[in-house]
Amino acid sequence: MVDGSHLPFEENISYTKFISTLAHDKGILVEAELGRLSGTEDDMTVEDYEARLTEAKQAFCIGNVHGKYPSSGPNLRLQLLKELRALTVNKGVHLVLHGASGLPSDLVKECIALGVRKFNVNTEVRNAYLESLEKPHKDLVHLMASTKEAMKAVVAEKMHLFGSAGKA
Repeated sequence: MVDGSHLPFEENISYTKFISTLAHDKGILVEAELGRLSGTEDDMTVEDYEARLTEAKQAFCIGNVHGKYPSSGPNLRLQLLKELRALTVNKGVHLVLHGASGLPSDLVKECIALGVRKFNVNTEVRNAYLESLEKPHKDLVHLMASTKEAMKAVVAEKMHLFGSAGKA
């Protein structure tokens, strides 16, 4: 994962190309984050206004957000996803959906059918960890095991939903 989203766009492109060349020489795929999504990440809120400043050529955003979706729920532009897939399907590009935490199962399955091959669900994994901390524990070892199991349960559930369970 190359995340140069903190850099000015042109520097981000150069940085991402450099890392991609190094990785591709070793046969490694590269995921790059070129723009920014609305939402909350690392306790930093990206205002909707700033997110709208990203040009279409700079980022793959179909309404997905980092962090928690609004109470109205996600509103993904699936037609745009379909168009992106048509443009990338024969170019070896794998579509990744950042901000997939909280998406309903039927929407995830629709995104898979439209070409998404990787989903980022960090918020759900973090929430499982934090919720586990709220339960009473006997000692630190039990606490650590409990948080690990809570996160593993979310990851296992998502692997089944994404169709990747048992394929490693």
